[in-house]
Amino acid sequence: MKYFIVAGEASGDLHASNLMKGIKKNDPDAQFLYFGGDLMAEQGGTLIKHYRDMAFMGFLEVLLNLRTIKANMELCKQSIVEYKPDIVILVDYPGFNLRIAKFAKQSGFKVFYYIAPKVWAWKESRVEKLKRFVDKLFVIFPFEIEYFRGKGIDPVYEGNPSIDAIVSKLPDPIPLKDFCEKNDLPLKPIIALVAGSRKQEIRYNLPVMLKVTEKFPEYQFVIAGAPSLEYSIYEPYIQGTGVKVVFGQTYDLLSCSTLAFVTSGTATLEAALLNVPQVVCYRGNFFSMLIAWMVIKVKYISLVNLNMGVEVVRELKQYDLTPETLYSEAKKLLPGKPERDRQLEQYAQLRAKLGERGASERVGKKMVELLKST
Repeated sequence: MKYFIVAGEASGDLHASNLMKGIKKNDPDAQFLYFGGDLMAEQGGTLIKHYRDMAFMGFLEVLLNLRTIKANMELCKQSIVEYKPDIVILVDYPGFNLRIAKFAKQSGFKVFYYIAPKVWAWKESRVEKLKRFVDKLFVIFPFEIEYFRGKGIDPVYEGNPSIDAIVSKLPDPIPLKDFCEKNDLPLKPIIALVAGSRKQEIRYNLPVMLKVTEKFPEYQFVIAGAPSLEYSIYEPYIQGTGVKVVFGQTYDLLSCSTLAFVTSGTATLEAALLNVPQVVCYRGNFFSMLIAWMVIKVKYISLVNLNMGVEVVRELKQYDLTPETLYSEAKKLLPGKPERDRQLEQYAQLRAKLGERGASERVGKKMVELLKST
């Protein structure tokens, strides 16, 4: 069968690539055409547009790039019509993908949505679009099952794909000594800086993180370089600091770090699954954040806290994120501190709640079964 997949950011590329593996196991003749990234390209098929040309964060940034977004959307629609896939699979990225869902459904194509839009947080009006233009919704958090059923949608939950992503990339934790040797780092405990995957996130969050480095002289700080960004993006911020950037090794870095400063997003969940104590940091453009404060309905921004329903990890948002508050929270998570032990205990509860590995393969199998049954 022919599959058209749309993933518009780094996390989507990762989860879509693992989904493709699951599909191929159950449909050996699967053909793929997609908007995505390098990880999807490793699975075969044809990449039309790379997500690095699609990932715009925040209300203001979207407005400034409307022409590019419109061109990408027209290319996507044209590609679907010409390819005539058996299924259009949309992965997260709702601002773009919900429009594609409407077009694809109205053009007579079957539509699956993998990694549901976070309508429980904001823009609940999108639920109606999911009901009208999506044939099957695949969710990745247990709490989403009851939420969507209450809205008249019967979703599929097969576990969380982050577990698969970690296991496939990091079957065994890497020793600190080996990681330091591989990356020409001193043999010294690490505090990881995971400052986001977009230029805007780096601009607003990394400088605050870096101002804390001098307060932890016994540690070295290492930045997890985003796969969609070049070293030149980080260089102006780290000149003279001694802080290094490593690319393509985020899981390795986290697995051997003592703690992490993490910009809100999928990385907060990944740090928890890798058992790394963390402080969640999030700053953004003032106007974008102002609008977000007005419309976001949930109490927490990190996926750890949202899934647990309590504050497992401390969230420092916008003006709460200062070097002083970040230092104050970080020192509570050093080895031997009770707050560190409490956070690690709740991580274990989170892992139990999210379920077993193999989610991506189970979702791929389910999709193939649904297609063959129609």
